[in-house]
Amino acid sequence: MTDALKRLSDEGVAIWLDDLSRKRITSGNLAELIDEQHVVGVTTNPTIFQKAISSGDGYEQQLEDLAVRKVTVEEAVRMITTADVRDATDILRPVFDATGGKDGRVSIEVDPRLAHHTKATIAEAKQLAWLVDRPNTLIKIPATKAGLPAITEVIGNGISVNVTLIFSLERYREVMDAYLAGLEKAKAKGLDLSLIHSVASFFVSRVDTEIDKRLEALGTDEAKALRGKAAVANARLAYQAYEEVFSTARWSALETAGANKQRPLWASTGVKDPAYKPTLYVDDLVAPNTVNTMPEATLHATEEKGEITGNTIAGTYEQARADIDAVEKLGISYNDVVQVLEDEGVEKFAASWNDLLKSTEAVLDRLAPSEG
Repeated sequence: MTDALKRLSDEGVAIWLDDLSRKRITSGNLAELIDEQHVVGVTTNPTIFQKAISSGDGYEQQLEDLAVRKVTVEEAVRMITTADVRDATDILRPVFDATGGKDGRVSIEVDPRLAHHTKATIAEAKQLAWLVDRPNTLIKIPATKAGLPAITEVIGNGISVNVTLIFSLERYREVMDAYLAGLEKAKAKGLDLSLIHSVASFFVSRVDTEIDKRLEALGTDEAKALRGKAAVANARLAYQAYEEVFSTARWSALETAGANKQRPLWASTGVKDPAYKPTLYVDDLVAPNTVNTMPEATLHATEEKGEITGNTIAGTYEQARADIDAVEKLGISYNDVVQVLEDEGVEKFAASWNDLLKSTEAVLDRLAPSEG
C-alpha cells in the first residue's frame, strides 16, 4: 500500500469518484471513500445511473411507491436520480464547507437526448438545480455546439456547471469562453461570482482508443510506436490552453470580482487497453488545480500502484504537440477523431438513458397495482 492518493491530492489534483449508486450511499461506502481514499467529489452520467438502477439494489421501495402513484417513467427516473445525488451531496457537504465550495460536489447530467437543443438544455439545467436543491451540485451540460450557449446562460443564472464530453482543443477553448461569458452575465446581474463554480471535463482514454485503432490499421512500426501517446498529449495541451485563458486580462477582471477558475477535469481515466498501466491517465496528468474523476478500479489501482512524482504536465507541451503532429502526419485526422468521439459520446449517453427509461418502465409496469 502506498500513499499515492494523498500525494496526488497534495499536488493539487482533486480526486473525484466516477460512480454513484444507492447501495454505495446507504452502505456507508461513499463516506468511507471520502474518509480513507481522499475522495472529494462524485461524478455521474446516464450510463452510471443505468447500471445502478437496473441492478435494482436499494431502489425497490421507491419504485414501488412511484408505481402506486402512477407517475410517468420520465418523472420516475428523475425522482430516483435526483434523490441519489441529493443524498450524495449531503454526505459530501463537510468537504464542500471545508474547501469553500471548491470540492465536495456531485454532478448530475441534463437529459442527453437534449444535447443538440440549447433552450431545452437550459430549461432542464434549471429544473435539475431546483430538484436537487443543494449548493454543492454541478449540472452537467455537454460541450456540443448547442451546449455552448446553454453553458453561458446557465452560468449567467448563477448555477454551477460541469461541462462534459470535451474531446477537442478548439472546443475546449470555446467552453472556457462560454464560461467567461456566463460569469460576465452573472456579474452584470449583480450575482456573487464567488458562489459559481465550474469544471471542464476533458475526456482522455477514448482518444487513445480511437487513435490506437487507426494506428493499428496502418500497421507500420512508426504507427505502432505512437500507440498510447495521443490521449495524454491531448490532455496536456488542454492544460496549456487553460493556463493561457486564465492568465488573460479578461479573466483578471472577473477574478478581481470574485470569480473562480474553471478547473480542467480529467474524465474517462480508466484505461481501456489492458496493455497500458492502469494508472496511466492519473500518473501522467498531475498538475495544480485539476480534477481527476476515477472509476473505483482506477482509484484502487492508484492507491496501490500509482507513481505520483510531482507535476507531470509542466514542460511537456512541445513533446505533446509533436505527438499529435506525428499522428496527423500518418494521415489520421485529429479533427475527424474528436468529432467522431463527440458524436459517439452523445449517442452512447442517449442510448444509456433510453435503456434506463425502458428498464424502469418495465419495473413500474410490474409493480403497478391492479385495478379494483
